[in-house]
This record gives sequence, structure tokens and C-alpha cells, in this order.
Amino acid sequence: MPDQMRSYLDFEKPVAELDSKVDELRALAASGTDISEEVARIEEKAAQALAELYANLTPWQKTLVARHPQRPHFTDFVGELITDFTPLAGDRKFGEDQALMGGFGRFRGESICVMGQEKGNSTDSRIKHNFGMARPEGYRKAVRLMELADRFGIPVLSLVDSAGAYPGIGAEERGQAEAIARSTDACLSLGVPNVAIVTGEGMSGGAIAITTANRVLMLEHAIYSVISPEAASSILWRDGTKAQEAANNMKITAQDMLRFGVIDTILKEPVGGAHRDPAAMIAATGEAIDQAFSELRGLDAEAIRKQRRQKFLDIGRKLG
Repeated sequence: MPDQMRSYLDFEKPVAELDSKVDELRALAASGTDISEEVARIEEKAAQALAELYANLTPWQKTLVARHPQRPHFTDFVGELITDFTPLAGDRKFGEDQALMGGFGRFRGESICVMGQEKGNSTDSRIKHNFGMARPEGYRKAVRLMELADRFGIPVLSLVDSAGAYPGIGAEERGQAEAIARSTDACLSLGVPNVAIVTGEGMSGGAIAITTANRVLMLEHAIYSVISPEAASSILWRDGTKAQEAANNMKITAQDMLRFGVIDTILKEPVGGAHRDPAAMIAATGEAIDQAFSELRGLDAEAIRKQRRQKFLDIGRKLG
């Protein structure tokens, strides 16, 4: 990603300053001054500072990275990993929900059903996709997709990135909780393998509704929790400004989730986060998806359901 397009987080200020110096020196070098050695030295220093910074992120800092606007989203993964993708729209009950997208395509030559939240990457697209917060019709569309996949023996892939289900009045009137519960049940009932990847935020039932899978993977700096740090702060302290304190105590990181047995694998991100090298992150994710499905290949429907059921029963009983 070009430096001039890069968006820095608050805690990345030391790196931003070094990158800015590099830009200034490059501009100077363009005028004919030979300062290549100085540029290389500062670039190496910036890379080292970035590596040290990301090797010791706090849960709150990981939360900020997971929410980075330039992080790869659903459409980015699908565009690179899925061929012949045909999206399906609508739940055949109320309407279409652009926050939760899905359809059928091919992954490395094999048929696959793909669904997930899309946050958007511009003001217009974020509004269009409701910032990745699905309404009931989104989860009912997910159920429709899963039922079709199950009927035709097609494995299911979920790409999870949402701050939570949309809490608006209309969504509640149309049965938000019931829709989430039915989607979760549909995941558990599948007779085909399903794999879920938390790519950014996996918040609340809005994420769990499509993450109840045979294999659950998380990107290294993603977060996964039953409630957002801001909501937890409001409930615990009646003060939404203590989100940082809440995040640091909630056990929401991929490392926490692996230790508790909630997820199966952590996907290492490029130094500085997935947003610094989306192509490399998407390629690595493709390899992880292939590996996850290969581990489930050959199992019959009952064995797949049994494995999935046991996986979730074991959460909290077995600590890694």
C-alpha cells in the first residue's frame, strides 16, 4: 500500500513519523541529492519499530487494528479467492440486506457457498452495507444459503467481520433475535463441512450466527467476543469511555480464543497488520481455507455434525 494512502492508528505515531521522514528524504533525492544510505537506514528503523510495536499489542490496540478501515473485507476475499461467484439476494420473506452478503462460486475448482459481513470501504459503500451490521433479513438469507448448500452437498465458508447485528427498532420488530438463533441453528445442523474465519471484528450474536462451524479460524489481530468493549463499558461502569479498560480485561484476542478452545487456528498477519499487505493476507487465508476443508473431506453428514457438536460442547471444558 503506498505510504501516502496509508492510514495510521494513534499508537502507530512513532512509525508514522519515521515514514514521514522517509517521504521527505525521497522527495529530496528526486532533486538529485544522493541520500540513499540515509533513506535505507530510516526505512530499516521504521520497519523495526513497526515489528516491535506489533509484537506487543494490547487487546485494545488489537481492537483498533481489527477495525482498521483499510483491512481486507468480504468482497476483497471473494474477489481474489472465489471464481464464478454468483451472489444471492433476499430472504424471500421481507427483503435484501447488503450488510450480510452471500452466494455460490468455486474455490480452487470446487463448488462452495460463501457468506459474510461486508463493511464497505468508502462513505457511500459503508452506508450501503450498513457498516456490516446485518438486519434479520440478512440472517434469514444466510439460512436460505445454508439450506441450499446442504441440499446440494456444497461446503460453506463464512467470512466474519461485524461490530454486531443492527439494533434498530425495525430490526427488533422483524425478529432480530429469532433470526440470529435460526441462523446459528442452521450452522449447527449442516450436514456439509463449514469453515468460519473471523477477519476483523466478531462481535456478539451477529457474528456467532454464521461462525458456528466445524473449523473456526481467526486472523492474528482480529477480535471475537459476545459484546463490544464499548457496550461492556456502558454496562459495567455506566460509562462508554472505559472501552479500553474493558477490552484489556475481556479476553477478546485470537490468542485468548485459541487458549480457551473457541477457535482452532490463528492466521499470522503481515507485520503491521493485514491492511499493510492485503494481497499476502488473502493468499495466506486461501491456504488456510484449503487446509481446513481438506481435514473434513471424506466425512459423512453424521460425522460432520458430531464433530461440530463436540467442538462446541468442549468449549470451556478443555483449556489449551
